[in-house]
Amino acid sequence: MTKNRWLIALSAIAIHLSIGGAYAYSVYKKPIVEAMGWSETEVTLAFTIMMALAGTSAAFFGKFVEKNGPRKSAMVAAVLFGLGQAGSGVAIMIDSLPLYLLTYGFLSGLGMGIGYISPVSTLVKWFPDRRGLATGMAVLGFGAGALITAPVAASLMQSVGISTTYYILGAGYFILMFLGASYIAPPKAGWIPEGMKQDIESGKKELKKDLRQSTAKEAVRTKHFWMLWFMKLINTSAGIMMISVASPMAQDVVGLSVAGAATLVGIMGIFNGGGRLGWAAASDYIGRPNVFVIFFIIQIAAFLLLPTTTNSLLFQGLILLVVSCYGGGFSNLPAFAGDLFGTKEIGAIHGYLLTTWSLGGVCGPMLVTYIRESTNSYIPVFYVFAVLITIAFVISIMLRLDIKKMRNAQEQQGFKATVEKIS
Repeated sequence: MTKNRWLIALSAIAIHLSIGGAYAYSVYKKPIVEAMGWSETEVTLAFTIMMALAGTSAAFFGKFVEKNGPRKSAMVAAVLFGLGQAGSGVAIMIDSLPLYLLTYGFLSGLGMGIGYISPVSTLVKWFPDRRGLATGMAVLGFGAGALITAPVAASLMQSVGISTTYYILGAGYFILMFLGASYIAPPKAGWIPEGMKQDIESGKKELKKDLRQSTAKEAVRTKHFWMLWFMKLINTSAGIMMISVASPMAQDVVGLSVAGAATLVGIMGIFNGGGRLGWAAASDYIGRPNVFVIFFIIQIAAFLLLPTTTNSLLFQGLILLVVSCYGGGFSNLPAFAGDLFGTKEIGAIHGYLLTTWSLGGVCGPMLVTYIRESTNSYIPVFYVFAVLITIAFVISIMLRLDIKKMRNAQEQQGFKATVEKIS
């Protein structure tokens, strides 16, 4: 019996909602510092370790996901992430910073990386007709996880304490991820939805083939992989940079109030999540190469306008556009990888591409901090990122043209083979 692909999507969202809860880390920082006496730097280190491991573990365990399948992989992720969160409660209870770094940082990071790629690579196979929408739904869940966890965690810490909060949430994450993992499975080879099959047979729709069917090892040897990798790295660095300094930047450049800046940060979360779903859904109609070109056009305009903008509403609007492109980059990445390299080892390929997540998470904030401290201004930051985004724009145009050239060549070969067969 064929599984319901929309329930597969719901299962993926359940997994991503859970691991996305880790982005609500800021609500834990102050209570932990005050209760434990640990420094803010020490407490932040746990989150840094987790985020660094999330991207790298996605790369290292991509082959594991392909070999063992999404169900077993997602269950491993559930155990690691659940233990990491619940174990953090034990670390707080016995006042052990090393254990906290091991549980919240190391175990949760491993669970997040494996849990991120396990369902997404499967969704690409279940939705050949709506790859963008499917991956967008799952990655939206990842972005929404923090919005749900933040108020719940804050309320629980006030009523039952930090340790018990970690126990409750760790158990909740594990149950939700395990339930999602239990239903997830890849479709049979060559499966396509009934509606899509009928459209193809009636001539309403043409089956759009992937550019190639590559293994992960073959994919990383192509220029297309590295073009997409660099585009994603720059897009991620710009987005995380903006997220990391949006509040002080808006206060410093256009004089936004502290309350206004806090509101901006909250709205950024909505645009980050909305961009993941909106841009991904749009890519099914206008194509992934075109979406990335649009990302970079928007961001070039934004980064060139930001230094001269004195209107606070316009300034905030430009920041929100950049953040939506950041979110859209994550949701379009697995679908774009599937278009370029097929679904044979999409989990491993997506994992390799997600190294840009860890690297961009370091490069973006470090670059903006260095420039701000060196010049005592955020204005040069905008121009530096305008140059970087322009480079990404040029790469995106080159990739788009190269894809078109390859598709034309494939069509000509197909036509030639058909003529030879007939004759």
